[in-house]
Amino acid sequence: MTARDSIANYPSRRREMTNYTLREIKKVSSEIGPRIAGEESERKMQTFVSESMRKVADTVEAEDFETHPSALVGWITVDAVLLLLAAVLLILSCIPALSAIGTVCTVAALALTVCGVGTAVAVGLLRGTFLGALFPKRHSVNVVCTRRAAGEAKRRIVFVGSADSPYAWTYLRIGGKKLSAAVTGVAFAAAGVLLILEIVSFFPMPQALRTGILILACLSAVFVLLAVFLIDRKSAVLGANRNLTGVFSSMAVLRYMAANDIRFENTEVAAVSLGCSQAADGGAKAFAEKYADASLPETAVIVIDTLFDADGLCVRQKDLLGTVCADAQAASLLRRAGEIAGFALGEENALLDATAAADLKRCGMHAAALTANGAEGARVAHTSADGVDKLNPKAVEAGIDILLETAFLFDAEGLKDAYPKS
Repeated sequence: MTARDSIANYPSRRREMTNYTLREIKKVSSEIGPRIAGEESERKMQTFVSESMRKVADTVEAEDFETHPSALVGWITVDAVLLLLAAVLLILSCIPALSAIGTVCTVAALALTVCGVGTAVAVGLLRGTFLGALFPKRHSVNVVCTRRAAGEAKRRIVFVGSADSPYAWTYLRIGGKKLSAAVTGVAFAAAGVLLILEIVSFFPMPQALRTGILILACLSAVFVLLAVFLIDRKSAVLGANRNLTGVFSSMAVLRYMAANDIRFENTEVAAVSLGCSQAADGGAKAFAEKYADASLPETAVIVIDTLFDADGLCVRQKDLLGTVCADAQAASLLRRAGEIAGFALGEENALLDATAAADLKRCGMHAAALTANGAEGARVAHTSADGVDKLNPKAVEAGIDILLETAFLFDAEGLKDAYPKS
């Protein structure tokens, strides 16, 4: 391979890879459907990927791990129960007939609210896993497909998609992104209001003010209760664009290299289908624990989250209220590859969502995510509208082109702090 080889020298099979990606997504959608993390449907998906790649990749490894997928959304229930109990205790402390136990109720309410807010921050925003023991343990699997280097492997680039389906977001389906964000914001605000009311309640005040606190506590309880239904725990959506485009565009990179007899001299190329990708103790963590060791070759990881809108191609810069940022070197590599492929990648930030890149980065890997949501993609993600009828061949082809150029660029130059403009 030359130092500046690119897909421009191998144009014949690019469209074929797009057709492969679309075809496989439709096949999985019709034969398997939604894939619940840690359940049989997810394992069927991973078996499908393994069997389809055995003649293409040099190695295909199914790597099992244990996880607690229910904790992904279950923490919301735990948090809501804590805050609702706090609200009830605060209400009781404001009733004149119960004044004798008012202080005890207020202290207990404050303790529960602090625990609730702490849980929301630690688990919801910082991706903590300490609640996992409260939820059933499940077995999941990552599928790692690798094309070896011709010589000594000095670098590894990994393209990652998510096998499991996202859960349906109730308010996103009902009223779109604005309603979903509003309910989430109001729930967080209600927790803050409860905390303030509980602190204020320790001070002497007229009964009229106590009545006001009681009313505000009741309203806060209602808003916290709304958050319980933020995610439909019984319904996983198909995720044709949200998840499956990531899995099969990653596999398309290896297929393209095999079809064109491309093998890098010192760079290993892998495509990974993550199981239970959205849980903090899921596939991303299991993969990182095995491959983030410093003794392994220099590794860059590119997560493909959604290929929905070619005009909305972005690098996901921040996840979870900005608490997790993309790895600067991997993000720079991806942007430069986008330029070579003819696309100026924008920058995307998420409010409460996260790609697998966030967990991989937190585990010490050079990880960044390619997304292509656009306005409509953000609206249909996590809803039943994310089906095969929404697949966009133009977006898929653009994504595959960028991934291929990323592989060529990484092989030529490795990771850098910043890549020069074309």
